[in-house]
Amino acid sequence: MDLGLSDKVAVVLASSDGLGRAAAEALAREGARVAISGRDPARLEAARERVARLAGAADRVHARSLDVLDSAALVAYLAGVRALWGSVDVLVTNAGGPRPGTAAEVGDEDLERAFDLTLRSALVAIRSVVPWMRERGWGRIIALTSTSVRQPIPGLALSNTMRAGLTGWLKTLSLEVAGEGVLVNSVCSGLFDTERLRELFEVRAQRSGRSPQEERRLAELENPLGRIGRPDELGAVVAFLASERASFLNGVALACDGGGTRGLL
Repeated sequence: MDLGLSDKVAVVLASSDGLGRAAAEALAREGARVAISGRDPARLEAARERVARLAGAADRVHARSLDVLDSAALVAYLAGVRALWGSVDVLVTNAGGPRPGTAAEVGDEDLERAFDLTLRSALVAIRSVVPWMRERGWGRIIALTSTSVRQPIPGLALSNTMRAGLTGWLKTLSLEVAGEGVLVNSVCSGLFDTERLRELFEVRAQRSGRSPQEERRLAELENPLGRIGRPDELGAVVAFLASERASFLNGVALACDGGGTRGLL
């Protein structure tokens, strides 16, 4: 299936590793020009090389160090991509998750950082590119969130809260801009084999007294597929949502979790 992404300009935030990098790789495979970013220069360079190989040419990948907590730098980064390639057709928002903890443990500093990281960074990026997409009459906005927006995850109170808030904002925006050719969706990721997930298993192990390996096995057994997801499986979903073929999907919070959440919708 031709996804119609050849020469589209795609920006994937926080894409030096994990699910962000998987999304960038999938878009590159489909012929998009891809802008990536991350805080760690060494990881970012390794990601640039990987994505460039998939894209077939180094000049089809743009990489810059960026902390999405720095709103001014984020806006400048997006403007730089537009200046380089003429547009931003696809924006994939992403950021590291907030600190684990229960609702009763949340302090003011944790709350403010979680808001800036998970909610504000996405809003700043989206508000930057929406006018450009409206002007061109075509655009795809895809936010990487979590199944916590459907089913709160124990011990991740801040993530549960901020990602749910972002989902509400995305749904509102999707109703406002769809008539101008801009589609807004999110991917609610379940458990994928990333460094972030390994860190969460460490936290769970400290609370439960089990080993991280035991925590992983329990998580695998709870999933109908009996396993943890591969990042490339989520990347493929992102590429589809970014494509011409997804032209009637808008305002959707799509679970990509192997059936792990139990809700009907």
